[in-house]
Amino acid sequence: MAEIITLKQLCAELKLDPREARERLRSAARDPKKHPELAKLHKPRAPWSWIKGSAGEKEARTIFTSKS
Repeated sequence: MAEIITLKQLCAELKLDPREARERLRSAARDPKKHPELAKLHKPRAPWSWIKGSAGEKEARTIFTSKS
């Protein structure tokens, strides 16, 4: 079975505020050309989670590590 990583785990690992992280993810998901995996995976009112090592998790990590 694939390991799931949640936004809460990612925030704890990267020392991020979960509220700000959700805002950044929602903003990125609105731009499917720039972030296709996040746009495809995002479901309204559903918690953010990814399969460990997936393209979606990598996109999320790049959003959090890039300066904005």
